[in-house]
Amino acid sequence: MTKPIAAIILAAGMGTRMKSDLHKVLHPIAGRPMLLHLIDNVQALDASRIVVVAGARREQVEAAVTPLGVEVAIQTEQLGTGHAVQQAETALSGFGGDVLILYGDVPLVSAATMARMIERLHGEGEPSVVVLGFRPADAAAYGRVIADKDGRIAKIVEYKDASADERAVTLCNSGLMAVRSADLFRLLAQVTNDNAAGEYYLTDLAELAVKDGRGAVVVETAADEVAGVNSRAELAAVDASWQAKRRVQAMAEGATLVDPATVWFSFDTKVGRDVLIEPNVFFGPGVSVADGATIRGFSHIEGATIGAGAEVGPYARLRPGAVLGEKSKVGNFVEVKKAVLGKGAKANHLTYLGDAEIGAGANIGAGTITCNYDGFFKYKTVIGEGAFVGSNSALVAPVTIGAGAIVGAGSTVTKDVEADALRLVRPDQQTKSGWAKRFREMMAAKKASK
Repeated sequence: MTKPIAAIILAAGMGTRMKSDLHKVLHPIAGRPMLLHLIDNVQALDASRIVVVAGARREQVEAAVTPLGVEVAIQTEQLGTGHAVQQAETALSGFGGDVLILYGDVPLVSAATMARMIERLHGEGEPSVVVLGFRPADAAAYGRVIADKDGRIAKIVEYKDASADERAVTLCNSGLMAVRSADLFRLLAQVTNDNAAGEYYLTDLAELAVKDGRGAVVVETAADEVAGVNSRAELAAVDASWQAKRRVQAMAEGATLVDPATVWFSFDTKVGRDVLIEPNVFFGPGVSVADGATIRGFSHIEGATIGAGAEVGPYARLRPGAVLGEKSKVGNFVEVKKAVLGKGAKANHLTYLGDAEIGAGANIGAGTITCNYDGFFKYKTVIGEGAFVGSNSALVAPVTIGAGAIVGAGSTVTKDVEADALRLVRPDQQTKSGWAKRFREMMAAKKASK
């Protein structure tokens, strides 16, 4: 790109069909607000200015985008898309470059598609306006783009204003545009609300550009890239579309997904080569999986780092701060939170490890828990290299189990254990010969007498 780029993102709608107290554009796709997906793609173009036009619940939008250096303009009245774009004029005062007009509830449009729109703006004939069009399987009530075979637009017409012949056209308007800053607000000033809805349509820019002499052209993209979100069902559909592409990407990069449709990634999931992911695995935000790791079925992972050759699950839960070293293993029904497992350390089943540091080669028996919380504060458990913790043990933090130490099964450990020591914390076993037989005979006689 030779000229600076700005983006105006429209997010002023009420979003009433979502039936939510959360602003529509802040509902998540793959664990991240859809608006931030779009901003990420704009920032990939090195855009120098981004303005979000907000209205209802604008304080939520401001809280989400202000830390990213994004400006917010306010549309106090809902008078149409053209009017919404006009609200960004002050924020873009003095900007000289190309402007992308985007929608916060159309989150999956790629940086590559945006770049194509900008490139076409400076291509043959240097049109005043570039419109992004698509051809859905069902054109339904989308606005239609009336254009010739070379993509030169005659008009864009809203469905409710279209004639029967115009409704038969399959090329639809996504609403996304690219316009030079020198043309944008000059043309917008000419837009009227003489239409069935009494609104100021952004789409009128195309006809105004035709009258202006340089015209407008359409660039096409796939329908799923410009899918919009107006309801919970559409949110789920867009999320599913994102997931489908991410699964293909993971496999193309060298991971094996046994049943791809049942694996759910987050927006930032990192998966290495030769990783095996079994069915029904969910990745929340902040997960990194190194080469050669195995994630077995029905595991739930978020905020975790999984080392090379490590094994997780089945039915494991890794919470934020879990770090699994090379070739370590966390098995079925094990929960790990803010704990580090060293190389080759194992917790094979039925264990909770929270606020812990576990040395290389240590073995944690079934039913072991780190008692890390007293109702007020969290405390740390340290288990040394090569230590062995027997089944059904409770390690009451803060406590340290030395390297090579053994904790006998069923122990409740409240004091540090020195290296290579054996710690047993359980009462002596007593045996009363014949007691069980006498008990059964007594109880049977008592029952028979009733």
